[in-house]
Amino acid sequence: MAKYLCIFCAYIYDEDLGDPKHGIPAGTKYEDIPNSWKCPTCMIPKTKPGLFKKIED
Repeated sequence: MAKYLCIFCAYIYDEDLGDPKHGIPAGTKYEDIPNSWKCPTCMIPKTKPGLFKKIED
C-alpha cells in the first residue's frame, strides 16, 4: 500500500493505517477516499489538485 504527502503541511496519509478518526478505515486506498475528506492537519480538501503527492518507496 502507498503513502501520500500533503505538500502544504507534511501530513502523511498511509493507506495501511487509513484515517479512522475521520471515518476512513485502515486499508483504504487514497483514490477510494471520498472527495469530501480533508487533510486532518491543515483541512486542505482532497479535491485540491496537486496537494497530495504519492511517496515512492
